Amino acid sequence: MPLGHPAYLCRQAELSLRRLRTERIDLLHLHRLDENFPVAEQVGALRRLQEEGKVRHIGFSEATVAQLEEAEAVAPIAAVQNLYNLATRDHEAVVEHTAGRGIAFVPFFPVAMGGHAGPDGPVARAAREVGATPSQTALAWLLHRAPHILPIPGTSSAAHLLENLGALDVTLTEEQFARLGEEVGAASAA
Repeated sequence: MPLGHPAYLCRQAELSLRRLRTERIDLLHLHRLDENFPVAEQVGALRRLQEEGKVRHIGFSEATVAQLEEAEAVAPIAAVQNLYNLATRDHEAVVEHTAGRGIAFVPFFPVAMGGHAGPDGPVARAAREVGATPSQTALAWLLHRAPHILPIPGTSSAAHLLENLGALDVTLTEEQFARLGEEVGAASAA
């Protein structure tokens, strides 16, 4: 359950500063909006922390374009973290909105591997074409989608981390990018 009372948000930021043993948090994300408080009040609390030098940049998670516009009226937003990947592209409007404003779009669960990623699925076929793993190909698709997209794949192993970093060396042609997006989109819709 989101807790967006401005005093609570400030208190949590102060506790984070102490736990991190730092004077400033470089990027503080408001992870979930609390419908009981206006966006302006929640972002305003983070803006005050920014003005005090305790927060460098403000981020926003699971935001709609309308919520982003409300937030941007109060403070500059540096990053938006929403669920977005080859199979789940519900936040296309947010990707477009952030692109035009120099806001980083940080998709979480960027390597969603459903049935479309099976050995005969579109991701695996594209991966074979480019000589990469399906995970690398899914990440490469996001990186190709727009320069302001910064995927954050989670991992608990060094081997997966290295595999994910290999996505930086994967190049998709425009045709491969479009085909992969269409095929996974069709498979997800079915």
